Amino acid sequence: MKIAVVDGMGGSIGHQIVLELRRNLPEDTEIIALGANAIATGNMMKARANRGATGENAVRVCIGEADVIMGSLSILIPNSMMGELTPGMAEAIASARGRKILLPLTHPRIDILGTVDTPLPKLIEQAVEMVRRMCEEVEKDV
Repeated sequence: MKIAVVDGMGGSIGHQIVLELRRNLPEDTEIIALGANAIATGNMMKARANRGATGENAVRVCIGEADVIMGSLSILIPNSMMGELTPGMAEAIASARGRKILLPLTHPRIDILGTVDTPLPKLIEQAVEMVRRMCEEVEKDV
């Protein structure tokens, strides 16, 4: 299974997601770090992503490889992350065939109703558990 983790700004959320994936999934799981900037990509690589790439073209080219796409909900919002996430990136991510597992963290002017105020580490834990169950299902089918 290939998992793409998308982040921008300092990459701290992506870093935490990659760490939790590494703790809970088989070592041969491929994790691709896709950063809106080099710092975000670098921080996800420090957390042991297998490969990393930066910028709009990298996202457009690599996102199609992913079976699962992870990040905050902001990765689907054009011009989010203080403008780092371009409309092209948001479109490529939203259109990609991979299943999106998104944390409900968004732009300051967007409110998502029906969500529970859950601490970020717990959200990441829940997201990774969902991916772990997906991996188990794929293994059963093989």
